[in-house]
Amino acid sequence: MSRIQDILAKAERDGTARRTQAQDPFASPAAPVAFPPPSTPLPRVDGTSALDAFAPAAGAAPPLAAAAPPAAPAVEARTAASGHPDVVEGRPAVATLHPLLVAALDPHSAAAEQYRTLRSRIAHREETGPLRTLLITSPGAGDGKSLTAANLALTMAQECQRRVVLVDADFRGSSLHERFGVPETPGLSELLGGQATLDEVMVYMPDYRLTIVPAGRTPRFPTELLGSMAMRRAVDLLRGRFDRVLFDLPAVMPLADVGTFAPMVDGVVMVVRAGFTPRPALEEALASFDEHKVIGVVLNDAR
Repeated sequence: MSRIQDILAKAERDGTARRTQAQDPFASPAAPVAFPPPSTPLPRVDGTSALDAFAPAAGAAPPLAAAAPPAAPAVEARTAASGHPDVVEGRPAVATLHPLLVAALDPHSAAAEQYRTLRSRIAHREETGPLRTLLITSPGAGDGKSLTAANLALTMAQECQRRVVLVDADFRGSSLHERFGVPETPGLSELLGGQATLDEVMVYMPDYRLTIVPAGRTPRFPTELLGSMAMRRAVDLLRGRFDRVLFDLPAVMPLADVGTFAPMVDGVVMVVRAGFTPRPALEEALASFDEHKVIGVVLNDAR
């Protein structure tokens, strides 16, 4: 609990003056936070605020219960014609990146270096178990989870011989297609609904060696779709074709979406925004996960 209190106190100190500002989905990535391996003191990087890792409080509540999923259609995928690790089938696209995707547009900046640190610390945590599939979420809206997921995916895709896919699973507020300048449909909802195959919904950006799966059209029952057998099959297919699979999920509160989906992935990364994320919201969000799933917290927008 002491490490949780430390990071919350840091967030409040860094952003008290900004607490009354309106929510900004494109919050500055000034200091993304990374997490160290267990029992390792947390360093500062370039003198900026850093990320902390911690375990949720003892006695945390189990993941949110999922509603009964509807009958799941088959999820199809075609075998890639090339075995080269840098080649992924899908719709090729020339991306138009949002200016805040600094991992690609300003790779020598301090913020981009922070995302590389985050990537390294995630890799370091694999000493305790595989982290091939990651869920990126936050306690509430406006914390910067989608921006963090996008920059982290771009950073991971820069690693040699790594195949990385970023999946927009935020059916209620999808934004990744706008950040990368790619079509919104067909996407994940069409894949899960049986209207498209995996190769038809993937958008490959060769300039950045990254594959995107947009969210697609908003489904009628997003929580049930995320917890469906079709979603489980899609996760398995992606795990088999990529080295890293990142899922951008909705904020934890007050929805059941993330709790329904969390058991399907290897780890959860929680994004909080300095001076913006309330302490009770973070504590409640952490309590909704199995303590072994949460691998760390990203302190975003710290000056």
